[in-house]
Amino acid sequence: MEPKLFVAAKAFIVHNNKILIVRESIKYTDGTQIGKYGEVGGRITPGEYFNDSLLREIKEETGLTVTIGKPFYVGEWRRTVRGEQWQIIGIFVECFSDSDQVILSDDHDHNIWITPQDYKNYTIMESTVPAFEAYLKK
Repeated sequence: MEPKLFVAAKAFIVHNNKILIVRESIKYTDGTQIGKYGEVGGRITPGEYFNDSLLREIKEETGLTVTIGKPFYVGEWRRTVRGEQWQIIGIFVECFSDSDQVILSDDHDHNIWITPQDYKNYTIMESTVPAFEAYLKK
């Protein structure tokens, strides 16, 4: 079976030199990483502009309004979701928020602002680890 191909807009949201990570909830219907932390973001809807998708995902998942910075990493991972093979290309972008007041969607059950160097102290999604490494080298 051919995998479904998706492109995802992923945000490293920065506030006071810390990065927001969110933990995947059991309520997330497309979840395969329940209990693990990752960045905010999601799949781009066909026809949607990348920046519009990124801003939409951030607003839906956190309630935050951000300024979009520069992309710093492109990653690829594969998951089995609801019995389907998914291939996901994730484009990671640095974003900046004036607020740290997060309102989580049901897709996530916890959030924390961390110093980027401390990411190894958390149960981070495997697909996010290389993004953190790239972020620390930029």
